[in-house]
Amino acid sequence: MNITKNNSIKNFLSTKLGIKLIRRLMVDGKKNKAEKILLGTLNLLAESSSENPIVILKSAIRHTKPLIEVRTIRVRGTNYQVPIPIFSKRRTSLAIKWIIENARKKKGNSMKYKLRDEFLLAYKNQGESVKKKINIHKLATANRAYTHFRWF
Repeated sequence: MNITKNNSIKNFLSTKLGIKLIRRLMVDGKKNKAEKILLGTLNLLAESSSENPIVILKSAIRHTKPLIEVRTIRVRGTNYQVPIPIFSKRRTSLAIKWIIENARKKKGNSMKYKLRDEFLLAYKNQGESVKKKINIHKLATANRAYTHFRWF
């Protein structure tokens, strides 16, 4: 199945999520190259599994979204790690950022292969980006005693 001929995938690139992915992938203003990488990744996802690649991509991002983040707040000369809930847009942005960062860290193949691997791992609730989410949640639960310092 060649992704470039599939209209639903082309339409996905113009959705909010598709635009966010392209802009996060883009380096030095090369948007066309970022679109080609994302199309290649979706093509590889379609070849490697029987499911719709857009469903895989969306559920991978959903598995990576954090619910809480930890911010440092200084109170009376002491720094506290205060857990704070995250709004929906920031959750999605963090998930996309972590997936793409971890794909870039990998050595070897071209970016579309590394992105495909990272999306598949996140789809299965594995991989570095999901581990990062779990570590942040653990840190937030460890510091939940400091939630009374949250005044904003």
